[in-house]
Amino acid sequence: MKYQAVIFDLDGTLIDTLEDLKNSVNFALGKKGYPARTLDEIRNFVGNGVALLVRRALPKEADEEVFAETLAIFKEHYRAHSLDFTAPYPGIKEALAALSEAGVKTAVVTNKMEEAAKDIIENFFGGTIDVVIGQVDGLKQKPEPDGVFLAIEKLGADKSRCVYAGDSEVDCATARNAGLPVIGCTWGFRGRDLLEREKADYIIDSPAGIPGIVC
Repeated sequence: MKYQAVIFDLDGTLIDTLEDLKNSVNFALGKKGYPARTLDEIRNFVGNGVALLVRRALPKEADEEVFAETLAIFKEHYRAHSLDFTAPYPGIKEALAALSEAGVKTAVVTNKMEEAAKDIIENFFGGTIDVVIGQVDGLKQKPEPDGVFLAIEKLGADKSRCVYAGDSEVDCATARNAGLPVIGCTWGFRGRDLLEREKADYIIDSPAGIPGIVC
């Protein structure tokens, strides 16, 4: 194997969560009397965790009290509705199965709340992901590399034989900060042009390309 382990982003890489995120954001905005956001707006807001997602969705004049209340409403709604429309991207389950059969270890490092991330992964992927690192108190979020380093430690992997896979500028920065090569996934929230500008080491248009790079 060329690589011993793959560290995956979650939203926009393994699963399409955009519709559920949009619905929870708009539920929270509506409760506070603000207009709804479009799917494309939400697409551009995601990537840095739910706090920044909500902050970007709110009007600029919203104060800290309004932000905190809106974030709390969003979190409560999303916990109950995170699986309404969310689903793996086509070909992801097959790619993960191929990695598992080849003996490649896998982890997810995400800025999504860890509880929600684990629920989603268990629901869609069962035991095929070895380690899940999400947003928890005391752990710096991506693009800081702390979550990646923790995942590599938990996997018992050699950092020099790990690769990161993601779809966004945050993922490319995370991989660089961790000293890992990055597989850019064009089917996610940002697209090929951004991944080319970010100089991803590999750029693929289908999950079927992952085993070929890794194995």
